[in-house]
Amino acid sequence: MDFKQQIAKQLSGLTGLEYDTVISAVETPPDPALGDLAFPCFPLARIMRKSPAAIAAELAEKIDRPEFVERIETAGGYLNFFYSRGGYAKAQLKEFFEAGENYGKSNEGDGKTVLVEFSSPNIAKPFHIGHLFSTALGNSLEKIYSFLGYKTVKINHLGDWGTQFGKLISAYKRWGDPKVIENDPIKELLKLYVRFHEEAKENPELDDEAREYFRLLEQGDEDTTSLWKYFREISLVEFKRVYDMLNISFDSYNGESFYSDKMDEVVEILKEKGLLVESEGAMVVDLSEENMPPCMILKSNGTTIYATRDIAAALYRHRTYDFYKNIYVVGMPQELHFKQIFSVVEKMCGDWAKNCVHVGFGLVKFPDKKLSTRDGDVVFLEDVLKESVSKTRGIMQESSPDLENPDETAEKVGIGAVLYTFLKNNREKDIIFSWDTMLDFEGESGPYVQYSYARGRSILRRSGEDFQCADFSLLTSDEEYELIKHISSYGDAVATAAAKNEPFYVNRYVTTLAKLFNKFYNVSPILKDGVEPELKKARLALVSTATIIIKSALGLLGIETVEKM
Repeated sequence: MDFKQQIAKQLSGLTGLEYDTVISAVETPPDPALGDLAFPCFPLARIMRKSPAAIAAELAEKIDRPEFVERIETAGGYLNFFYSRGGYAKAQLKEFFEAGENYGKSNEGDGKTVLVEFSSPNIAKPFHIGHLFSTALGNSLEKIYSFLGYKTVKINHLGDWGTQFGKLISAYKRWGDPKVIENDPIKELLKLYVRFHEEAKENPELDDEAREYFRLLEQGDEDTTSLWKYFREISLVEFKRVYDMLNISFDSYNGESFYSDKMDEVVEILKEKGLLVESEGAMVVDLSEENMPPCMILKSNGTTIYATRDIAAALYRHRTYDFYKNIYVVGMPQELHFKQIFSVVEKMCGDWAKNCVHVGFGLVKFPDKKLSTRDGDVVFLEDVLKESVSKTRGIMQESSPDLENPDETAEKVGIGAVLYTFLKNNREKDIIFSWDTMLDFEGESGPYVQYSYARGRSILRRSGEDFQCADFSLLTSDEEYELIKHISSYGDAVATAAAKNEPFYVNRYVTTLAKLFNKFYNVSPILKDGVEPELKKARLALVSTATIIIKSALGLLGIETVEKM
């Protein structure tokens, strides 16, 4: 039951204001002592030619107090509504038990398709810790949009084309040993890539050789194409192992190479529309009217660049999916690139380009390390995940030596701790990697939230009682009321996360939920002797509700829960 909507409908009728205007004005006071909802009357002063305080007093007399509202007060031009705690608890928990695991879902996305491009590592290069930002963020966004009723498509736009492969082919032909590479493909190919850049510093002609190999690859040369396919196949095997650890899958692995035969059309459309101009031998689209540098489409030697392929990809996706949104989860340094791409697509094809969205994010930083694949200084994501699981296993061995399925539990908690950290703050904020913070079972961390869930499930197992028909109106204490109010805002938190493409709203929500649940647990006896049977049932119902929402919210972050810790 949306209490806010019911109040807004009445206020709209009394004031003559549009419902949308009223509901956007109704707010939650920062201090609970001021009520559960408040309506500011200041905008009405000019219309009604009265003071806000007088308007608030008049509305308080005229409004038909809803059953769930205990009292209505005025204060300084605000109309404040105070809920009946028992009535509120009864209505909200009744709604929850009717919805079950679907609580908070909506149909706002009905009939709309959202594409989410994320992860997108370069083949023949390591899947390093920096890739996790895009991977965790995109995976969570897809789950959030799906939760809200959108049809979603998960796209892994692999970096499997470009001059870098000319470099790798050159290095492989000069120094590659197939037997050595087969033992550890990605790390050995990385060594070749790093060696190429080292050698090229002394011998710049190697760069010319690399460009020639890529030109041959674009022309379909059999030998270079065979090598490229080999690099791609062994890379996907390595990547899939990491995705399996994260429990992530994709609907499409169409990378840059997929669009290699679709770029001629892009060039032709740009020419037909008179948008392609020459600049120092290259062909570009002038974006000076948009206060941006020109967008290069063809290099001076006639080869394409990733901008050309991104334009072809946008055109293909529009034709294939007729998307409502086409989201690119790519780091902030690429912000200008996507502004250029979207501008070119709009000039080419029209308004649907406005449905293309760049969701940027910050960097992953280590106190004493800078990541660079060219220099070979990388932190492999698989190594980080395994180390997190190992460290978690050690912590849990000390606290719960008799835990069932310790390896499975440590894997879910350890990997969940990493994912939580990457979704903990605003996505544009850099992440400072710290094991102490990540695996803190007492602070704002994945393990803390997962432990809160496991604690709740333990209470329910020990109770062994049926609480579906409990008298929810008995839940009136401060701790119970605050917990129920927060649970009821779950749908709003998910909707906000989607509207702003910010999963951290869900992360913040579930962390607060865990804190409120633990506060409730610590002051509200549940299974102790002396607790009235009906109150016990009601509190068990609240425990069940909290655990189900914690599990749902963590699921939207890509984090699995465990029943025991």
